[in-house]
Amino acid sequence: MNRIKEILEERGIKQVWLADKLGKSFNTVNGYVQNRTQPSLEVLYQIATILNVDPKELLATKSE
Repeated sequence: MNRIKEILEERGIKQVWLADKLGKSFNTVNGYVQNRTQPSLEVLYQIATILNVDPKELLATKSE
């Protein structure tokens, strides 16, 4: 599970913008955001860099 959706909402960022920055399709990013699929570690680090957050912030803990 990831917290990409929460981070995007907190920052007022659209999935389309993130997809463009990643060079991925909207459908791919939407899969990450909806937790249907999980990004690879490489992509997770790219997302963290783009959003200027620690990669750990994108990961949901078991208690969430």
